[in-house]
Amino acid sequence: MLDYATLRVIWWALLGTLLIGFAIMDGFDFGVAGLLKGLGRDNEERQVLLEGIEPTWEGNQVWFILAGGATFAAWPMLYAVSFSGMYFAIALVLLALILRPVGFNFRGKIHDPRWASLWDWVLTGSGLAVMLLAGVAFGNLFLGLPFRFDDDLRMSWHGGFLDLLHPFALLCGLISLAMLLAHGACFAAFKADHAIAARAVAIARWTTLVFAALYVLAGLWLAWGVPGYAVVGPAATEGVSNPLFKQVAVGGSWFASYLQYPWFWTAPLLALAAAVGVQVLVGRRNMAGFLASSVMVGGTIASAGFALFPFLLPSSLDPHSSLTVWDASSSRGTLQLMLVATAVLLPVVILYTGWVYRVMRGRVTLEQVRKAHGGY
Repeated sequence: MLDYATLRVIWWALLGTLLIGFAIMDGFDFGVAGLLKGLGRDNEERQVLLEGIEPTWEGNQVWFILAGGATFAAWPMLYAVSFSGMYFAIALVLLALILRPVGFNFRGKIHDPRWASLWDWVLTGSGLAVMLLAGVAFGNLFLGLPFRFDDDLRMSWHGGFLDLLHPFALLCGLISLAMLLAHGACFAAFKADHAIAARAVAIARWTTLVFAALYVLAGLWLAWGVPGYAVVGPAATEGVSNPLFKQVAVGGSWFASYLQYPWFWTAPLLALAAAVGVQVLVGRRNMAGFLASSVMVGGTIASAGFALFPFLLPSSLDPHSSLTVWDASSSRGTLQLMLVATAVLLPVVILYTGWVYRVMRGRVTLEQVRKAHGGY
């Protein structure tokens, strides 16, 4: 039987794993969609790009559903505060996610270039919006969000959507945008017709350079320009989930956890090394560049999670109300039951996903598109 503290850490790691899985598996879908109008020069080339992701994009969103379900069940306070407080931002993300299947399904219903172009812009805009807002959300975690709990644990939020658009948060949004555009370009480089793949290689290299520069800039800003949070005194790792039972100090460094756990440095180092790998490998071997960009995405998200540890959702209004790994989880029994279910179901999801991609392997060529769509 696992103790409560261990279960909490396991579920913190599982939540991070699910978010990384979503960013890698659905991130290249968003990246390809965001590049649709720029990478595809005409309707046929854009059709090639879409047919590269259409068979799998819906299945990739299983990772998003799993992450949302895990947050709801394992971290109910985190779910309640974030979904209630950032309602408008989340509504924008959901609107973009709703428009994607509409665009995929309706684009080919009418054989008119203007009709196809309309849905191409919808798919491009929805992809860019999700990538940007996801990064802005991560940036705001380091700044703290404007919520507090009263003595009865009733949450109040004091802020609006525009308050989330802090310069540091926008920088994080640009990091997310550049990273996932590079990830999408790496996917197109091995999946799309060779004529398109050559342009995708160039885009992947440029966007990776932009990502690396912004990532380092954000690290420097975080180290010297954003006050860190720290739990004062020993953490009650086995205590009940009540965030008001702790004391939090503001003014330290967000990299304190890296000093406490030096192996955390593997995440940012992997992200930067993988960015170099993209420069070298993309376009040279079949999937090597895409695998490198996947490591880049995973390392970037992990580095943010490690810097925040043990915080899940810091509060800028009342630091003592901040949610941490030790005071925002479900009960021990709930975490144990969910862990058993996850141990059974998550491997099934991974194996099925691997099988689907094996079946759908191979490039989508212009010749195939012309044959399937009668030259349109």
